[in-house]
Amino acid sequence: MPQRKRYIFVCNNRRPEGAPKGSCAARGSEQVHAALKSALASRGMAVHAARACTCSCLDVCSQGVTILVEPDHLFLGKVTVEDIPSLVDALQNDTPLPDHLVLTREQIDQG
Repeated sequence: MPQRKRYIFVCNNRRPEGAPKGSCAARGSEQVHAALKSALASRGMAVHAARACTCSCLDVCSQGVTILVEPDHLFLGKVTVEDIPSLVDALQNDTPLPDHLVLTREQIDQG
């Protein structure tokens, strides 16, 4: 099994409807994960460069859909399907991720 350069965890947590924190799944994380997985595969990145994975809660519910990029230890917030091309471009070219996706320490601390 190949080791990849990055593992990208998309929060797929689902809480009951009306839960105060909401959930990434209710905000479209399943579609974000599918779009990310497809984009990585179509660019030939899925085997060695990056793997799109789902995970449970990343504890940044207010910023969902939330993604964690490892080993970069980088949180992305409010990710949409429309963000995936620019996210994958940045990963492919080893350039900074789009600023509107990166969570600050303050946003993470606010939950």
